[in-house]
Amino acid sequence: MTYQDVYAAWQNDPEAFWMQAASSIDWIRPPSKALFDDRAPLYEWFSDGIVNACWNAVDRHVEAGRGDQLAIIHDSPITHSYRGITYKDLQTRVASLAGALRAKGIENGDRVIIYMPMVPEALEAMLACSRLGAIHSVVFGGFAANELAVRIDDCQPKAIIAASCGLEPGRVVHYKPLLDKAIELASHKPDFCVIFQREQEVAKLIEGRDVAWHTFQYGVEPAECVPVEGNHPHYILYTSGTTGQPKGVVRHTAGHIVALNWTMKNIYGIDPGEVFWAASDVGWVVGHSYICYGPLLAGATTIVFEGKPVGTPDPGTFGRVIQNHKVKTFFTAPTAIRAVKREDPACEYIRVYSLKSLKAVFLAGERADPETVKWVEQHLNVPVIDHWWQTETGWAIAANPFGIETLPVKHGSPSVPMPGYDVQVLDEGGNPVPPGTLGAVTVKLPLPPGTLPTLWNAEDRFRKSYLTTFPGYYETGDAGMLDEDGYLYIMARTDDVINVAGHRLSTGAMEEVLSDHPAVAECAVIGVADSLKGQTPLGFLVLKKGMEDQAEAVRKDVVKMVRDRIGPVAAFKEAVVVDRLPKTRSGKILRATMVKIADGEDFRMPATIEDAAVLDEIRTALQGSGYAGG
Repeated sequence: MTYQDVYAAWQNDPEAFWMQAASSIDWIRPPSKALFDDRAPLYEWFSDGIVNACWNAVDRHVEAGRGDQLAIIHDSPITHSYRGITYKDLQTRVASLAGALRAKGIENGDRVIIYMPMVPEALEAMLACSRLGAIHSVVFGGFAANELAVRIDDCQPKAIIAASCGLEPGRVVHYKPLLDKAIELASHKPDFCVIFQREQEVAKLIEGRDVAWHTFQYGVEPAECVPVEGNHPHYILYTSGTTGQPKGVVRHTAGHIVALNWTMKNIYGIDPGEVFWAASDVGWVVGHSYICYGPLLAGATTIVFEGKPVGTPDPGTFGRVIQNHKVKTFFTAPTAIRAVKREDPACEYIRVYSLKSLKAVFLAGERADPETVKWVEQHLNVPVIDHWWQTETGWAIAANPFGIETLPVKHGSPSVPMPGYDVQVLDEGGNPVPPGTLGAVTVKLPLPPGTLPTLWNAEDRFRKSYLTTFPGYYETGDAGMLDEDGYLYIMARTDDVINVAGHRLSTGAMEEVLSDHPAVAECAVIGVADSLKGQTPLGFLVLKKGMEDQAEAVRKDVVKMVRDRIGPVAAFKEAVVVDRLPKTRSGKILRATMVKIADGEDFRMPATIEDAAVLDEIRTALQGSGYAGG
């Protein structure tokens, strides 16, 4: 079947389409139907089915005779080690941890926070919670104590599972003092904490509250899988909110596993036994969907990577992992590729490795600029697929469906909507705009299985955040357009569409021009306050290594390039050269914070920022350039 066949099958009979997808899951009691719409616009999927996510991710593969196949490969260039865990070993380890949690009182519906680095035990903790019907909430390891405290108070966990430390190139990140401080700050106190002691740092345990991972499991009975209803909350994942209070995205169990299982074959082209690698972190949605659950539901081998695209030890790390573990499909963020490109423009480090196993590279997490995509295509000679989704959706809204067919690539576009998503671009009045016209990207309700049904303990906030602006539609918060062929273009967050003297302009379109300059490694464009025009665009440039002495010439070049390609209407007259851009740990550029710095406004330090010192560098660069806003 072609993509058009598959998409049409969903359009013509969504109920039959999703019931067919659900037939690939092991049910304790199959659902009577797919969509439950009695509380519209709050929709649910497979609600009356009975199922267990851990069984589908682990036990069923052992039962099918594939227990000796590798489920997880842990590759850590920081500790210079790697190890494999088979499905049978994983079943034993998860059942043991679940049994220990059960013995301490964890049961169906209880919340458990997981605060772990990139080690297999993080996945085991997630799966152990799923085994019991407990609701896990993974918090990025090393997250600040006050931010962790906010999450403790919001989801009120009965237990916290943490590691003693995380590892970054050249340093140890001390988790336990952060955890202790967070519990001290939080009003809610967990009953107990399980601490996975790493050899790089053994943490001091608090008597009566803390227990070591291995001691905790000694002598306990392993736990069987607990049946849960299809609409049982599987996990809570917090994403930053505009109010400063994080939003707890909820994922229902049945819809989550049905959708992810469908995507592994149809989007990523992965069959049982093949190796899939998402170079992300368990703290992010990619880590939930495509390090833990997606690959394991499909019976594939997933890679847990504890390293960086550069510096562990060099820009060839991605190539080494792909070669050594025979990766078929590789998923990373454009910012990781740009980091490699900046250090190794000719791709010499990666190309020393044999990449014959690699069939496709997927990019997501931020907009993939055409130059980055072309660079990977040129040097790796495989399809490079930009796809677009959100923490809220849990899987791709738009993609090039590699597992069905590889559609023609249009650089700058994440290709076409996936089954389940009726994507429409609307103007401010909620009316569809013509092809090629910039507007608000929305999805007509209902959203497909696996997407958020609500926010944790915040139904009103869910409605206001996503369902109110355009009644009958999910508001993505992104701005973009559809072309004549139905390809989607995501140009910016809605907040990043700037209004210059009455003209609505996309910062993404300007960034596309800037990134075309041969000396530019990374860039960002923001809109800053202007008393005459409302806003004017300001560019930030990170130059490739060895090009620093060309800064003034590059600045002049890019101003002319924007004028030539977009036109004088863009009013693009200024670009600032910086050493690096402020980003979250997942690689997203903190444009909203940069706007506040440029406008001289106060701002709240983003909880997910990778390195807060970069903000001071941005301020200094603005002041040094003579830009008034700095």
